[in-house]
Order: sequence, then C-alpha cells, then structure tokens
Amino acid sequence: MATIPALQAREPYAGSEQAAGLWRRRLGGVLTGLAIWLPLLVAAGHVVVFTLWTSWVSFTASSLMPDYSWVGLRNYRAVTRTANFQIAYVNLVIFGLGFVLLTMALGLLLAILLDQRVRGENALRTIFLYPLAVSFVVTGTVWSWLLNPGIGIQKLVHDLGWLDFRFDWLVQSDKAIYTLILAGVWQGAGFAMALFLAGLRSLDGDLIKAAQIDGAGPWRMYRRVLLPTIWPIFVTVFVILLQSAIKTFDLVRALTGGGPGISTMLPTLVVYDFMFQRGELGRGSAAAVLMLLSLVVVLAPYGIYVRWRRQRQARA
Repeated sequence: MATIPALQAREPYAGSEQAAGLWRRRLGGVLTGLAIWLPLLVAAGHVVVFTLWTSWVSFTASSLMPDYSWVGLRNYRAVTRTANFQIAYVNLVIFGLGFVLLTMALGLLLAILLDQRVRGENALRTIFLYPLAVSFVVTGTVWSWLLNPGIGIQKLVHDLGWLDFRFDWLVQSDKAIYTLILAGVWQGAGFAMALFLAGLRSLDGDLIKAAQIDGAGPWRMYRRVLLPTIWPIFVTVFVILLQSAIKTFDLVRALTGGGPGISTMLPTLVVYDFMFQRGELGRGSAAAVLMLLSLVVVLAPYGIYVRWRRQRQARA
C-alpha cells in the first residue's frame, strides 16, 4: 500500500514528459513543413507574380521604364514582324529537332552499350555523364575554340599537313546553327543515356529470359521487346530535351552570340535583345510571352499524357 502514493506522485511527471514529447514532435513537424513548403511557395509565387507582370507589360507602352499605358497587341505585331523573330523560330525548329533527335539517338546507343555489362562500366558512365557537370557557358566557350578555324580543329588538321581540310561552320551563316546542335548533343547525351539505362536496368529479368528462350537475338530483343517496354521514358526524355532547347540561351550566347549576323538567333536571344540591348521592355515582354507559349505547346500535351496514363493504370 505504501507504493501507491509513490506511483501517484510519478504520474504527473510522466504525463508532463509525454506532453513535452508530443509538443516536440509537433514542433518538428511544423519546422519540417516550413523548411519544405516555404521555399516552394516563395518560388511558385515568384514565378506566378512575375509571369503575370510580364504578361501585363507586354500589352503596354513600356520602353526603358515601365509605362502602363494600354496598347493592346501592338508589341506582339511589332515583334513578330522583325527578321530576328522570324529567323529565331526557324532556327528553333532546326536546332530543336536536331538537338532532341540526335541526343536521344546517341544517348540510347550509349545506354545499350553499357547495358551489355562491359568492363569499366562505372568509369565509362562517369565519362559520359561528365558534360552534365559543365555549364552551357563553359560548353559554348570551349566549343567556340574547337570550331574556330583559326585556332581549333581546322588549324590542327592543317598543321598535320592536310591543307585542303575545311571545318569552318562557325563562320558560315548557313551552317553555324549546326555547331549549336553539336555542342548541345555533346552535353545532353549523358542525361539521355542515364534515363534510358535506368529504364533498361529496371526491366524484369524474366522478360529478357523469355525473349532469349524464344530465340530472339540482341538486335531483335531490343527492337521488339525491351525498347517498346520503356517507351514512357522516351516520351519523358523527348519532352525534357525539347523544353531545354526552347530555353537555350547560355550555349548560343557563348558559342555564336547569335551570329554570324543573326543566323543563329534563338527566341531567348530575341528577348535579351529587346529588353537589355534596345531597352524596349514592352516588346521584350511580348517576345518572352511568345516563348512561354512555345513551352506550353510542349508541356501541355505531356501533362495530358501523364494524366491519361495515371487514369489508365488506376483502371487496370
């Protein structure tokens, strides 16, 4: 009976300790939520607010400083009639298709080669992924040296005795856009390889064994069995690379600067030219909104596809 008061005396202490532990857990949850959601909300608010502001400015008479006098579609008509804008979107089609298709093809080839469990796979994977660690500014600068006919590959081959060799695409207005594709593919192929290789390594081993039992050779197995199985990864890689091509600025700025002349202009350079070189804020905002619409054209079908795929999996 003497122990009962002692137990009763400990009960308030145990209860307070339990309440303190519950309070600490709740506080930890609140702090974790703040650490995660607060930066996301700030970033989302930043994007939404400035997107809306840029859209509003694109309909105003703003020049060097904001002027909120309404002018309707005048800035859009002025921008779309310039040679810079028209050449930029022709170049975007050339650069986008060349960059995306070649990057996917090279990345897929590298992924299939590494999927053979070759010796030194880890070292090769590191080498192929290395360009991802390099910024587009560095990539553009280095490739500008390599492709410069006076100091790059052409000069090296000439010094070796092949004086008829020419590789001066960088200074030819009709070929300079392809130098952007070369540099972009060099940097983006490792990214595509990583996603394709992850998809191939995630496949069920029984699927591969069944194909081998049926007598499928390596080429037929990849073409008929493995690659069709990872087709959602193809869609993902395609969309990511395409939106990257639309937003490309650093690479073209460092490699060609939009030249020779305006032969390698891209939409991002048009926005930069209007806003920061000409001081035409309204027209620059209109060019930015048009570039945003280009991204929407790419991302909206992808969003619809992802939603359709989730609904299909839920029904299954």
